[in-house]
Amino acid sequence: MTTIQAGTEGAARTYEVRTYGCQMNVHDSERLSGLLEDAGYVRAADGDTPDVVVFNTCAVRENADNRLYGNLGHLRPIKMAREGMQIAVGGCLAQKDQGEIVRRAPWVDVVFGTHNVGSLPVLLERARIAQEAQVEIKESLETFPSTLPSRRESAYAAWVAISVGCNNTCTFCIVPSLRGKEKDRRPGDILGEVRTLVDQGVLEITLLGQNVNTYGVEFGDRLAFGKLLRACGDIDGLERVRFTSPHPAAFTDDVIAAMAETPNVMHQLHMPLQSGSDRILKAMRRSYRSERYLGIIERVRAAMPDAAISTDIIVGFPGETEEDFQQTLDVVRQSRFANAFTFQYSIRPGTPAATMEDQVPKAVVQERYERLVALQEEISWEENKKQVGRTLEVLVAEGEGRKDDATHRLSGRAADNRLVHLAAAGAAEARPGDMVTVEVTYAAPHHLVADKVLSVRRTRAGDAWEARQAAPARGSAVSLGMPTVGRPAPPPVEPSACSAV
Repeated sequence: MTTIQAGTEGAARTYEVRTYGCQMNVHDSERLSGLLEDAGYVRAADGDTPDVVVFNTCAVRENADNRLYGNLGHLRPIKMAREGMQIAVGGCLAQKDQGEIVRRAPWVDVVFGTHNVGSLPVLLERARIAQEAQVEIKESLETFPSTLPSRRESAYAAWVAISVGCNNTCTFCIVPSLRGKEKDRRPGDILGEVRTLVDQGVLEITLLGQNVNTYGVEFGDRLAFGKLLRACGDIDGLERVRFTSPHPAAFTDDVIAAMAETPNVMHQLHMPLQSGSDRILKAMRRSYRSERYLGIIERVRAAMPDAAISTDIIVGFPGETEEDFQQTLDVVRQSRFANAFTFQYSIRPGTPAATMEDQVPKAVVQERYERLVALQEEISWEENKKQVGRTLEVLVAEGEGRKDDATHRLSGRAADNRLVHLAAAGAAEARPGDMVTVEVTYAAPHHLVADKVLSVRRTRAGDAWEARQAAPARGSAVSLGMPTVGRPAPPPVEPSACSAV
């Protein structure tokens, strides 16, 4: 076998971070990239074999371990042929499996958990010197991730974590045991980070937490989240504020008022339902019932008639009957979601639901899932058709329209987070980060088309994007199962903040 020396003499070692899972993992991956670059590493160019590969894992989705070990197996011969190459595994699966990873994949150099993200560069160096795997899993948070260096994927939009961890005990979810109890940042630290981001050109932020609206529980202020939203409204240059994901049990009217009365807080809400059956919600240990959920939606729409609401729903939870499922369909019909992220329940070892009786047969789950998707597609299309003829301001983004090159369009998000494809000919000077005012001409279930471009507003965010393009190329991130933060939107692929199985 031919051996290649990783990192030629005098050249900086290169890295690649591969991300699985929710927005919190994407946020952590930006910090991992920042830490590595602070330590002198350089992001590997597309197509190049990096000197260090970091897997930031998720334990929520089905077969998460199989995907990880499959990828590790694929890398083994590459590592054997590349002297000095290192592989690190972090995130929720690492927190859960700990020493099991090195046992099953002894060619892994570093294993670290959700509580010690900041240890990665030191662990890599220890492994290199000692020539043996370094496993370090902390049981409590060492450093709040947002205090670490960051290498953001977007010049114009950013995640801002306001809390980590979760105090709930949902029976389908393993996240609390992996992320720990909720830890809240102080408001001044959060607002300081937001101001710094805005100074760098960012004009849209998404406040992030496992249960974002329970923010303040650690320092005893149950109204802290609404106050934080209002404080974001006082930051000059910050044009869009979003948040994900709130828990219905803790959703209070002061948050609705803050959303309605703060001009830069978007009229968009992603609020997991999970089930419309009160019996199933109780079995899930979701501390609300369908009446409360529908009441929140009613009050949100009374305060903001233009609000776009999305959700997460689990089909086939243990014990779910056809009657339970019909109750979910009823809530979906009443809620008129702009979109819904639907998931078929599957067993997660380590969760109470995994050992419950009356597991629903796979064929039944699949059939119900297809009915739910068909209903939501119909509702989404009807709701999107109401947008035709409306004038919207769209934040132009990178990576939103996969067919943009073929269709000669630009893509971005409206204020309510709907995806809009617009005519590139009418917005030729628009850059990612710029704002384009358009008239909607066509609606599909999952996107809008705007062939009428009314105006283009060049922004500091667009300037920041342009400056980044002029900088030397440093490769691009690898994301497996989540979009990169070209725009931190609600979760189009994965459940929001680990809110579903």
